[in-house]
Amino acid sequence: MASLFEVRWHSRGGQGAKTASGLLAEAVASVGKFIQGFPEYGPERMGAPMLAFNRISDAPIRVHAGVTSPDAVLVLDPTLVGKVKIAEGLKPDGVLIINSKQSPAQMRARVGVDHGRVLTLDADGISVETIGRAIPNTPMMGALVRATGLMELEQFLEAVRGRLEHKFRSKPEVIEANITAIRRAYEEVREE
Repeated sequence: MASLFEVRWHSRGGQGAKTASGLLAEAVASVGKFIQGFPEYGPERMGAPMLAFNRISDAPIRVHAGVTSPDAVLVLDPTLVGKVKIAEGLKPDGVLIINSKQSPAQMRARVGVDHGRVLTLDADGISVETIGRAIPNTPMMGALVRATGLMELEQFLEAVRGRLEHKFRSKPEVIEANITAIRRAYEEVREE
């Protein structure tokens, strides 16, 4: 991992990018990394395009602004492709992960990116099958862990489980559904 690893999340309000960036930050912090996880939005409403960000480092992070040169970009809503510059600033060796049933080659062509790695995942399908509704945020985290090696999967699942237990203590089925969604995404993400 680079000394500073930056992630940019593209989604629509209500798809869980803000929650995912926070969960990712807390999981990575559990292994001793310095982290940031925050959204960027103004008067957005449910369904409006929004951004969230993460920074991960072995040293204290002094930058306090949006991510403009991401190492990884996650797109939770494929309808943003062609409407938002999702690959803008992506580092030459960066990774672009898109919630889509299309192949990585098809999405590379649609996005028009000629560098980096492109991966796709049917995060909506996985979340419907495991959680019961199309909330793609947790599956996308599983794809990110697989694509980047930020953490070992079991370590990541343990950290996320701990955070979800605080929020869903009285709903163990929700915790297990999210853990299953992350694991499936880790296994099912496709790369060209």
